[in-house]
Amino acid sequence: MRQRSLIAVTAALAAGALTLTACGSRGGDDKGSDSGKGGTVVTIGVDAPLTGGLSAMGLGIKNSADLAAKTANKQNFVKGVTFKVQALDDQIQASVGQQNATKFVADKSVLGVVGPLNSSVAEGMQKVLDDAHLVQVSPANTGPGLTQGADWRNKKVRQYKSYFRTATTDAIQGPFAAQYLYNEAKKKKVFVIDDKKTYGAGLAGTFTEEFKKLGGKVVGTEHINPESKDFSAVATKVKNSGADVVYYGGEYPQAGPLSKQIKAAGAKVPLIGGDGIKDDKFIELAGSDSDGDLSTSVGAPVETLDSAKQFVADYKAAGYKDEYSAYGGYSYDSAWAVIEAVKKVVEDNGGKLPDDARAKVTAAMQNVSFDGVTGKVSFDEFGDATNKQLTVYAVKNGAWESVHSGTFTG
Repeated sequence: MRQRSLIAVTAALAAGALTLTACGSRGGDDKGSDSGKGGTVVTIGVDAPLTGGLSAMGLGIKNSADLAAKTANKQNFVKGVTFKVQALDDQIQASVGQQNATKFVADKSVLGVVGPLNSSVAEGMQKVLDDAHLVQVSPANTGPGLTQGADWRNKKVRQYKSYFRTATTDAIQGPFAAQYLYNEAKKKKVFVIDDKKTYGAGLAGTFTEEFKKLGGKVVGTEHINPESKDFSAVATKVKNSGADVVYYGGEYPQAGPLSKQIKAAGAKVPLIGGDGIKDDKFIELAGSDSDGDLSTSVGAPVETLDSAKQFVADYKAAGYKDEYSAYGGYSYDSAWAVIEAVKKVVEDNGGKLPDDARAKVTAAMQNVSFDGVTGKVSFDEFGDATNKQLTVYAVKNGAWESVHSGTFTG
């Protein structure tokens, strides 16, 4: 996906007896910190919105990364290494994400960062982390330009070697939604709305291109102010347009009220958005008329995957008070990718971290491959996820239900 006082949340992780000797003094190196117990502590930084309108997703990301670290420690997955998580609140602001990236770089025990949620925040973090050779794996960013450059439609150029993601991109998600609406739902006239952010505008753009290509008609377009709560003027335009569906590029805090006000204006048509609206908060905000609204999201429903059964059970058993939300499985896999890369580096260096651990972990990430919560986890030459599956969800009887799953073809 996407795009209040700064909060640092450090999850203390239980560590068993560690058998390898400490890596020595930390000084100016970047190979983790001495645990004081004969082993090395490696910190996985997490950047996400932990407060505010998107905190439901952000807290799910934090908790799921924390669960991955705890699982690795319980299994003694990397001998001599204990993992812990430090989570920072980016407040959905690129400038704060950049500050958080600087904090992670300054902490020599941090050998990987999970996050952020929002593509616009990622734009503020990438260079800071890349300059420090500190690997970053996002469970939620879908903006194509983050990996393939601003001109990705014509010429794909990798931007930063330290940036990876486990979610697929809007280059696929938008067209996937268009194909479903036109071919399966038989919708021919769409009104397109976006919030002008990196995520929302990009998603609306790729959707619109494919919908037109298929033969569909765009009967209206509009941009909204994401700080606004009154969308009555837009709702009236939708009603007068004759649209049989509304596509919204943005996130659930605005999508819910927008859907509600469109229905109230007399346009009894479904609203569909991307993964940014796939949260129970959308249904709460949209109200009882939200039945029939739709969302696409990356991957397949976690609850339906055999590969995710252990994650779901372990998350519940861990007692987190927040749901894992839309990106829990992807966050766990992002953190586990960091853990796998650290394991590779430790094993290649005789059982300890080298002085240039960050650079080595970044290099190792390119070849990471494992069976994760969300399926096979690996990365292509741009750092993008090789798993391109997506799912369409519909609101039915006040809850999200999957209605179609597959991959974009085109």
